[in-house]
Amino acid sequence: MNYFSSNFKLGILGGGQLGKMLLNEARKFDIYTCVLDASEEAPCKISCNEFFVGDLMDYDTVYYFGKNVDVLTIEIENVNVDALANLEKEGVKVYPQANTIRTIQNKVKQKLFYIDNNLPTASFSRFAYKDEILTAIRHETLNFPFVWKSAQFGYDGMGVKIVKSRSDLDNLPNVESVIEEFVPFKNELAVIVARNEDGELATFPVVEMEFHPEANQVEYVICPARISEEVAKKAERVALKASSAFKHVGLLAVEMFLTENDEILINEVAPRPHNSGHHTIESNYTSQFEQHIRAILNLPLGSTEKKAGGVMVNLVGEEDHTGDVIYKNIGKIMHMKGVTPHIYGKKQTRPFRKMGHVTIINQDVSQARKIAGDVKQTIQVISE
Repeated sequence: MNYFSSNFKLGILGGGQLGKMLLNEARKFDIYTCVLDASEEAPCKISCNEFFVGDLMDYDTVYYFGKNVDVLTIEIENVNVDALANLEKEGVKVYPQANTIRTIQNKVKQKLFYIDNNLPTASFSRFAYKDEILTAIRHETLNFPFVWKSAQFGYDGMGVKIVKSRSDLDNLPNVESVIEEFVPFKNELAVIVARNEDGELATFPVVEMEFHPEANQVEYVICPARISEEVAKKAERVALKASSAFKHVGLLAVEMFLTENDEILINEVAPRPHNSGHHTIESNYTSQFEQHIRAILNLPLGSTEKKAGGVMVNLVGEEDHTGDVIYKNIGKIMHMKGVTPHIYGKKQTRPFRKMGHVTIINQDVSQARKIAGDVKQTIQVISE
């Protein structure tokens, strides 16, 4: 099929910043794009050929949107999987596949998948209700500290909490959850694996992630990760094994813990472009977004080699600000060497909402990390 400057239509479920960056690559190839999102003001609206407003969890909305495209992909997992499964039966190419999304949507299913496929992960238990957690604590079958995760609909640090004492239980919602053993770790790592329909594979270099201690949200992504070559190869092997188990088409971002004993444990996976790969736009020969398009269209995968060290800084809303966004001191950071800001186009800010990111490129990754710290201290995402 001729994808370029033709009648071919690529559909994207979700119109946020990931979709917006995906559309930049689709425009480069002159691929016709259609986007569905619940918000009239989604960042993708200005970049696609056709934009539709609708509920991504509604069967009919997703089904009829998908009937009018040739290949359907996602930039968010919270979509109606039953609609995707029926579209697949009727000949629409859906990547990642409906079964992959169905497994990843629910963290209980996701964790069981790791066990069934002999993939390393932290020990866990499943709880249907909050009362079951309280009962387990009373009976001393569950001990502090532990990690609580909502089984569904968690994102950007939401739906995850480290529970250290009874007081930390007060605001937990009464929903199905996964309780994970609290594993001491040295680093959080990630590897993005690309796979096309023919089975061709490519991995991006291992990255290291630094998290905000309160928001449980990535603040910095550092590439290459500051780890030994042996550990990097081990992380890559685990990511490739996960990719093989899912048999996905597109990208699979595999987030991992590096324990104090240099074990690799899978934390979570995402079957789409991911925050841990944003730096690739500037730092790699092929960005994660171009690679995703290549993979879902069964084109040859691009080189994932890095051009230089890269560090990404997430730009999130300041804690005490809600309303029309202002990016304070953005001009100052643009004076810094190797700095490129990416603003997502969200008009309203709120505490810890992802509003953009900044990439810092330098041949010396330690110098890039230093500049990233200066960027973080300089720029502010505030409201009027």
